[in-house]
Parts: sequence; structure tokens; C-alpha cells
Amino acid sequence: MPPLPPVLERMQSLIAPWEERGDRRAVFLGCYAMMTHNMLEALAQGEFRDGEWVDRLLHRFADYYFVALEAYEREPARAPAVWRVAHGAARNPRLRGLQYLLLGVNAHINYDLVLALADLLEPEWEGLDPAHRQARYADHCRVNAVIARTVDSVQDAVIERLEPEMEFVDRLMGPLDEWLVSRLIAGWRDRVWHHALDRVTAPRAERDRLLREVETACLETARLVLLGREGYTRFG
Repeated sequence: MPPLPPVLERMQSLIAPWEERGDRRAVFLGCYAMMTHNMLEALAQGEFRDGEWVDRLLHRFADYYFVALEAYEREPARAPAVWRVAHGAARNPRLRGLQYLLLGVNAHINYDLVLALADLLEPEWEGLDPAHRQARYADHCRVNAVIARTVDSVQDAVIERLEPEMEFVDRLMGPLDEWLVSRLIAGWRDRVWHHALDRVTAPRAERDRLLREVETACLETARLVLLGREGYTRFG
């Protein structure tokens, strides 16, 4: 069996001990590992216009997850607020598997992806002609297809292991629940693209304010995912 790519090996090194001790952060990271595996396969199959650029984005995106996690483990107050909510809520056993998942997805996509995209786009944006700018956006959107075909596997392999009763919901709703989650994430990712461009094109003096606005919106999304539970204020 070939060795895992380093990014997946690093994820798996966290997932296994988290699962052993019942750390519910494994729900999101298990999903993220499956998504990363499918993205690497899509890259190998040539599904993107500029696979090298998408590969760099994939790894830069993962870096933001690990940096936030390390900050939270050392001193939680140093981690981004939306990650403090996501990691802290994992200690609340009253939440559902889908909530643990969406809290992580919200933090990583609605916050981290803005920064990762901006990091890659900023050095090149002014020099790209309209066709190449559109190509970047097209590759960003093409990721949605990989997400869509990953969602059902995530439910089967990650969430239903934590909550077996979800299998009944899955059978009852057929593909509708996966479609709804995929559409939700696709909508988030489209908004993220525009936030990233705002950051790239704004004067540097405005960027901190823009990031605070993104963070505020992410925290509001986390509050909605938590359905107003007291865990939001306790862990936020």
C-alpha cells in the first residue's frame, strides 16, 4: 500500500487518537481528510484547468487549519474566534454530529479559505487577464463537484458511526439531505471567493476591518448552527 501524502498523514495522526478518546473534533477532521483525499484524486485525474495552482491552494488551505489548531492547543485565546467556538463546542456531548461537522466547515471555509485564496491570488491578480481570472474562479467552483460526491460518504463513514440513527434519516430523505448540504457549502464558497477578492483589491489599511467583518459573519453562522445553545457563549 503506497504511503499517504504528507497532508493526509498529518490528518490521520490526529483523527486516530481523537476517535479513541471520543474527541468529537474527529467528525470534522474525518470529513476534511476524505475531502482532501478526493481532491488529490481529482488533481491526479486532471479535473482542474490549473492543477498546480489548485494543489498549492489545497496545501495552503490545510496550513490554516493546522496553525489554528496548534494555536488553540497551546493557548485557546490565540486561535481565531470561530475556531475557538468549533473546538470548544466539541466538548459538548449534547450536540449532534452534523453540528460538529458544520461548525468545522464554517470555520475552515468561511474564514480560513478567504485567507488562503487571498494569499494565492494577491501576488498574481493584477497581472492576470480576464480569461485567466475567470479560469481561477472556474477551478474554485469545480471544487464544488468534488464536495458533492464526498458528502454522502462523509455521512456514511463519519456521522453515522457517531449517530447510527442518522442512517434512518438518510434512507428517508434519499439524496435530498446530501443535496442540501452540498448546496449550502457551494453557496458559502461562492461568497468566500468575493470576500477573498475584496481582501486582495482593498488598500492594506482596510484589510483588518474586512477580516473582522468576515469573522463576525462566521460567528453568526456558528450561532445558527448551535441553534442558540448556551455552548456558543461558553465556548465562543
